Amino acid sequence: MPITPTGYAHVRLTVTDIERSRAFYDAVFGLPVAFELPADADEATRDQLSFLFGGVIYRLGESSLLGLRPVARDRFDEDRTGLDHVAFTVGAVADLERAVEVLDGLGVAHEPVKDIGAGHILEFRDPDGVALELFAAA
Repeated sequence: MPITPTGYAHVRLTVTDIERSRAFYDAVFGLPVAFELPADADEATRDQLSFLFGGVIYRLGESSLLGLRPVARDRFDEDRTGLDHVAFTVGAVADLERAVEVLDGLGVAHEPVKDIGAGHILEFRDPDGVALELFAAA
């Protein structure tokens, strides 16, 4: 009998520069932080949160997490084995149009909103070149 998952618990992206990546993800998405190492953490807390590797984990919706792990030494390439892109759901096409304004205001390059039949997408990249997408169902 196969394993039957009910969704994703989390996705963690490996990044080269945590400060640059945090600034980007904070500005673009403004997600609440679920886990990060406090600057004044004692040794027990440092041990407990060692899985962060100096990164951060954001809360995404009610039951998902998005993490940044700062240990990468090279740039992202969707043509290598592993991650192709990360797509985030938004409520409607109007949300994609508002996202264009946010990205433009931040100087983040992006593709135009595209109708792909099943919905609409907006594609852009993070500072390490990780392909990101916003998706609004038809």
